[in-house]
Amino acid sequence: MSNIETERLILRPMTEADGESVFQWTGDPIVNRYMPYPVHKNVEETKAWLRSLQGKEEEFGFCLKETGLLIGAGSIKYREEFDAWEVGYNLRKDCWGKGYATEAAKALLQWAYEHGARRFMARHVTANAASGNVLKKCGYQFSHFGQYSRYDGSETFDATYYTLHLD
Repeated sequence: MSNIETERLILRPMTEADGESVFQWTGDPIVNRYMPYPVHKNVEETKAWLRSLQGKEEEFGFCLKETGLLIGAGSIKYREEFDAWEVGYNLRKDCWGKGYATEAAKALLQWAYEHGARRFMARHVTANAASGNVLKKCGYQFSHFGQYSRYDGSETFDATYYTLHLD
């Protein structure tokens, strides 16, 4: 898998060696508030998740080009139930509000487009307006309201769904 370069970021595969950096956001309950995964309790849990990603070309870490610091991660995956590609992203909280999520999401969309994707969808917890703003800046259009649950079923959120079609 090759890296994706943007103006300020390099999107690259993550490895178990990134565990400490990734735990900065996977272990943060504030960052995790609206995420589908349960908050990680320790670095070993994060490293196990990173090991599970090996070989998955649609998962990327977001590094600052200037320093190499890993500040977040995201993915773009085909979801059969939606017949569309879903984008997702997550950043450590000291990097919120700087446009990194939008920059990375646009790069993920472009990567998927170059690999043949044309239909996209995304969703966010309705209360998380910042995530909705990222999607709108990427060109997504409101589709409908719904819900989604954490992977472990511990919490269900009201969610806003979006679609995007690129020709």
